Amino acid sequence: MVQRTDEQHAEKMKKKQAAHDKIMAGKTVEKGLLIVHTGKGKGKTTAALGMVVRAIGHGKKVGVVQFVKGAMTTGEKVVFDAFPDQVEFKPMGEGFTWNTQDRARDIALSREAWEEVKRMVADPAYDMVLADELNIVLRYDYLPLDEVLEVLTARGEMKHVLVTGRNAPEALMDAADLVTEMTLVKHPFRSGVKAQAGIEF
Repeated sequence: MVQRTDEQHAEKMKKKQAAHDKIMAGKTVEKGLLIVHTGKGKGKTTAALGMVVRAIGHGKKVGVVQFVKGAMTTGEKVVFDAFPDQVEFKPMGEGFTWNTQDRARDIALSREAWEEVKRMVADPAYDMVLADELNIVLRYDYLPLDEVLEVLTARGEMKHVLVTGRNAPEALMDAADLVTEMTLVKHPFRSGVKAQAGIEF
């Protein structure tokens, strides 16, 4: 490996900064984003909840609706409960579909949760709305994709909407401004390690 002098390093960083500044000068648009976190890897909800925390830090009002995970107590609920004026946190699921084994009930609960998402998306008081595990609901056809796309794409100009879950529909990813696919490389669950507080919930 070639060792650079301090002067060479400084010159290289100066060129990088100039290139970066030129790129940034052309980025002037500010708008509400439709963000999708999908893929088989861990971290979809975790990353979205991180954005929620960041929004709280900027004084934003956020709505969080969980389509699947409402059956368990989570660490994020304790945190969000400390910001009642900024976060409306609604865990509305009863667990994964293989836990409930009742398609009609899953559809009914999905509809209830979706109505909450629709309300929050339509309400200008909310700066950000997280529809956690909505992709799972769409995968099992518990809600019509066309209806979901219509609501999400007609959101207010500055409203951010986050959608998480595996197997995001292509049409949703096409409509999104930002799509991140979490790739599974390694997971402790495969080695017999159970879900743990502060990591998975």
